[in-house]
Parts: sequence; C-alpha cells; structure tokens
Amino acid sequence: MAVTAVEGEAPQFKQGLQAGVSIAIGYAPIALTYGLLAKTTGLTMAETVMMSLVVFAGASQYIALNLLALGTSTFEIILTTFIVNIRHFLMSTALNEKSDEADGLFKKSAYAFGITDETFSVAATKPGVVTAGYMIGLNLMAYASWVVCSGLGHLFGASLPETLQESMSVALYAMFIGLLVPSMKGAKKVIYLAVVAACFNSIFTITEALSSGWSIVLSTLISSFLIEFIEYVKLGKKGGGSNE
Repeated sequence: MAVTAVEGEAPQFKQGLQAGVSIAIGYAPIALTYGLLAKTTGLTMAETVMMSLVVFAGASQYIALNLLALGTSTFEIILTTFIVNIRHFLMSTALNEKSDEADGLFKKSAYAFGITDETFSVAATKPGVVTAGYMIGLNLMAYASWVVCSGLGHLFGASLPETLQESMSVALYAMFIGLLVPSMKGAKKVIYLAVVAACFNSIFTITEALSSGWSIVLSTLISSFLIEFIEYVKLGKKGGGSNE
C-alpha cells in the first residue's frame, strides 16, 4: 500500500512542478529586484537569502526592507507583515476544502508554508482535488525560483554602479502598485480601503505622531475597521428596509 501511494504521488508531483514553471518565471524579476534592494538596505548575502528562505512572501519582504531602512523596531516589522499576510488564513482554509481527504495533517502542514497568492490561484483553479504531491511540486518550483533569484539579485547588485543600485528603490513602490491596482479593478471597497489608509498614514507621518512602522499598522487597522463598519451599517439598513 505504501509503495502504491508513493507511485501515485510521483505523477502529481511532476504536474505540480510543471504548473509552477510560469510562477517561477514571474517571480524571477521580482526576486532579483528584492535582492538588489536588500543589498542597498544593508543586508548581507546570507541575511537576504535567509529572509527568502524563512519568510517567502514578496510583499512582506519588500515592506520589511523599507521598515528596516527607516530604523523601525522588530516588533513593528513583525506586526506589519503579519497584518499584510493575514489573508493566508483565508486562503489556507479555502484550499483545505479542495485538498485530498487522504492527505493527513502532516502532509498539509508540509506544503502550507509554500502557499502564496500565485500558488493558491493555480491550485484553486485546478479541476478536482489537489493532492499533497501536486502542492509540494507547485510550491517547490516557486520557492526555488524566489530563493535563488534573491541571492542572484544580491550578488549581481554588488557589481552595479551605486547610482543604479539606489535607483532600484523605485521598484519598491512599483511592487506595491502592482499588488494594489489589480485588486482595485471592479472593487470599490478596495479603493476605499487604500485611500482611507493612505490619508491616515499621511496624517500620522506629517504630524510625526507615530513612527513609520506604527503609522502603517494603525492606518491599516483603522481603515479596515471604518470600511467594514460602514459596510455593516449599509447592510443593516438594507435589511431593515426590506422588512418594512
């Protein structure tokens, strides 16, 4: 039985690797840029690669670099990246409903670490159930691309002119815009969240009431609370109106 199970996982693992090729290609330029930015921020090669190995979250790593450059405390960085990645709870829950029932907790835990927006999208749109073999292959391809290209970005960054290295900081804002704009299409709620959070962050920054890290954290929390509260009130009014 054990041999049969292993043989059944092999094709699924191969399919996962093949499905992850497009993700790996897409991750390459972003990871290279992250490596370059990590070097300009002051991280060593080991620290740059270690962050990719342990964190493996593009947006969080970019944010962490920005906060490190601003001298933000460790707690603020951890809290900020936690809020940014809180969506992973929802993605993991949704993917669990689609996972193979034969896969136990250990197998699911093994591939849960590698779930990203992109790997989740590929797995969620795959017909039928997703097996542990498929997910491990999919995640491994994306993970390897991110980690390797992060190191290459740091390595090649050492040979680039200083002015070019400094100009790569623009990629940080491009990354954020690239993450935000697709979510804003057809979703007014996301637009409101972004605008309100930006306003609060600007106020905190101009008045110097909070450090950069806490400004981002509180702006995100306040914006989320206000928009959700307004949505709740609107739904309540609609519900009350329909009962009259």
